[in-house]
Amino acid sequence: MKHAQMETVQVKMAKKIKIGILFGGRSAEHEISLKSAASVISALESEVFEITAIGITPMGQFASAAEVKKMLPPHLIDRVRLYDDPGIHHKKQLSASNFPQISTGVGHRPEIFFPLLHGPYGEDGTIQGFLEIANLPYVGCGVLASSVGMDKDIMKRLFIQAGLPVAPFRTLYANEFFKKPQAVKHSVSKELGYPMFSKPANLGSSVGICKIHSEKEFEPSVRHSAQFDRKIVIEKGLDARELECAILGNDNPRASVVGEIIPAHEFYDYDAKYISPDSRLEIPARINSMKSRKVQDLSLRAFKAIDGSGLARVDFFLERKTGKIWVSEINTMPGFTPISMYAKLWASSGVTFKQLVIKLIELGKERYLDRNKRSFQRFNPQDRSQ
Repeated sequence: MKHAQMETVQVKMAKKIKIGILFGGRSAEHEISLKSAASVISALESEVFEITAIGITPMGQFASAAEVKKMLPPHLIDRVRLYDDPGIHHKKQLSASNFPQISTGVGHRPEIFFPLLHGPYGEDGTIQGFLEIANLPYVGCGVLASSVGMDKDIMKRLFIQAGLPVAPFRTLYANEFFKKPQAVKHSVSKELGYPMFSKPANLGSSVGICKIHSEKEFEPSVRHSAQFDRKIVIEKGLDARELECAILGNDNPRASVVGEIIPAHEFYDYDAKYISPDSRLEIPARINSMKSRKVQDLSLRAFKAIDGSGLARVDFFLERKTGKIWVSEINTMPGFTPISMYAKLWASSGVTFKQLVIKLIELGKERYLDRNKRSFQRFNPQDRSQ
């Protein structure tokens, strides 16, 4: 099958791009963020990028230079600049007033920030809002899209409103479940049947996900998922292949070729994603051109449904028995680990990793300039005629 090609991304370099990599964070996906940051830093060429590493501890505080060194592999330390401003010590909480002070010396202030933060307090709109309050440009989706993209419940509701095919699901609140676990189990079992999946509504990287094969597994699975969020999404289990498509752009986004995940385990859980060497990615996916175009179209529609910008990866189920394509979810800050699907999908679409990062930076700056063009004052009546 002919790969869907994206127009060549032009790389024009007059000087080094000063980029601040934000990583770590207060989330169950902290370790994944460290992997993503290490992967991106390894791939960025020192002749092109000047990298400032900005770590955030699991407690949500700025990491000191010494702590950042522990968060990154030793061989990468010489590739980055570390800040250790006495005004921002490691016990000081993040705030919009002190964040702009981050620097590694005169002339080294990052011109744009790349929040490689996954999960709550990083991918859910909180760090994006923080950067916007500080009036700093950043890579990726804005506050609304990030927040909606993190919350699987709200995300699915928006997808349904946009006419996208979403597999049957039910959202539970933890307090509702703990009060009447047997009644909830009976109701959900009758509605969705087995197998089904329980997921924290606001988390990623398959953390907290359980496959529920039978009634006896329902309660312990939901209790496990409820450790991570007050909302739990229960999804109908489908006998399906897992497809993914990457999106790049702002108002005129483009879709990559479609890839398929062949998980090492029964489903694509945390170990299958990040630990097992037996999980495989097939790019392009072995599907016909009509299905490929359908997945790409649905990906763009999902991206627009949440008002996405910069980047995202959209996940799908291709039901084996019926051939029906279901939208699973959208990920507004996909992983950038060595086995990340996002970068590989674009590589197969003709965009190298360096081109991809530079394009994301351009898109971040474009969105920043667009936001700052907007008026923040109400016009006086006499101004309307001008």
